[in-house]
Amino acid sequence: MQHIGPKTGLRAESLARRAAMEPEARAAAARALRDALLGTPELEMAGTVAAYAAIGTEPDTRGLLFALWKRGTYVLLPRLLPDGDLDWASYEGPDSLSPGPRGLLEPTEPPRGPGAVASADVVLAPALAVDRKGVRLGRGGGSYDRALARVGPAILTVGLLYDGELVDELPADPHDRHVRAAVTPSGGVVRFG
Repeated sequence: MQHIGPKTGLRAESLARRAAMEPEARAAAARALRDALLGTPELEMAGTVAAYAAIGTEPDTRGLLFALWKRGTYVLLPRLLPDGDLDWASYEGPDSLSPGPRGLLEPTEPPRGPGAVASADVVLAPALAVDRKGVRLGRGGGSYDRALARVGPAILTVGLLYDGELVDELPADPHDRHVRAAVTPSGGVVRFG
């Protein structure tokens, strides 16, 4: 589903910026994101959180996943299906992840089905950038647009970003699903609308 257009260039720029970050800066960003999210009322109250195991230069989610799991939150993580949709399974600690397709880390627990994301009280989504209307720039596969389409309108959906990735405006396609908030290391959780 990837096409050459303004989003392709924006993705390349974001990935290059992320690749240039120092490991210490990445680690500090991950801690700041974890702390900001753990202090969010919706996450404090959440029985179920749909999240993801970050890979590559994405803001690291390992500490966040572990903290949520340790405090008794039911954490769902995605498993990439052959058609690009996302199935979901429970996170049962750091040892419950194994390598999946496209370099992803996926839960080893039994899959719960693509609709399981609809049971989450909060959904955390990977993003290369988010604008102030909640338009999320993803990797271009459409997996999270499909998942977010299953989430009810009252559910907090959050894109995880580094500083500088919350921007004024991004190009949007009709199939794009917006997030209702973004979190950055310096700005914490920023809600839209």
